[in-house]
Amino acid sequence: MIDFSLQHKQALVCGSTQGIGWAIAQAFAEAGASCTLLARNEAVLREKVKLLSCTAGQVHDFAVADFMDTEGLRKVVSGLVSRKQYVVLVNNTGGPKAGMIADADTADFENAFRQHIVGNQLLAQALMPGMKQQGYGRIINIISTSVRIPIDNLGVSNTIRAATASWSKTLSNEIAQFGITVNSILPGFTDTQRLRSLIAVNAERKNSSPGAVEEEMKAGIPAKRFGRADEIAAVALFLASPAASYVNGVSIPVDGGKTGTI
Repeated sequence: MIDFSLQHKQALVCGSTQGIGWAIAQAFAEAGASCTLLARNEAVLREKVKLLSCTAGQVHDFAVADFMDTEGLRKVVSGLVSRKQYVVLVNNTGGPKAGMIADADTADFENAFRQHIVGNQLLAQALMPGMKQQGYGRIINIISTSVRIPIDNLGVSNTIRAATASWSKTLSNEIAQFGITVNSILPGFTDTQRLRSLIAVNAERKNSSPGAVEEEMKAGIPAKRFGRADEIAAVALFLASPAASYVNGVSIPVDGGKTGTI
């Protein structure tokens, strides 16, 4: 029998007050998981955690942390794992600002590396002992289709996203023997606040309207539409579940067919 249930499992979902992160937290809760929401805005976290399903008797909570503050993040996560054994981790945080790589400052790369690679590494190391003890672990990284094909005007993001995918694949090879899988989801153009801000930036750069830029983007997608956050969450739910026990070390585009590679 195929098992998609997350009942009796603890999940830590990062960047979970909006967009893809919030959709994933909702999907996990509906599948029975007890979720910890991790983000920067305490006021929004307090409201969002109240909205998660508790029909399976789950107890949800939240923690406040900023991925740019490495030591602060370390302290918060240390406190979390001292109280709970998480078996699902979703690494998800906002992408670097748009811009040409030729114009990027070296500090932009350093900040993005800290936010993505260092943050992911810290979280994975903190949660792995509990996963090993339970013989079950799912580490899911939300990255971007730019891992396969770089996206125009996202120079720093393209660079760091590719590094994150390589980190994920390397880790997956090392810890699969403990019943822990590490996989990445590569969202395409998904209708979130992040996408809307990128559309605005590109419209200004091209001296065009946001509507025209949006239509141009949709025209390049075989599905002829933007994705929804819940469509990304559905793939995350599968990867987090027992049903995906033999899926490891892969990067899965969820992009309506846009990525032009096999």
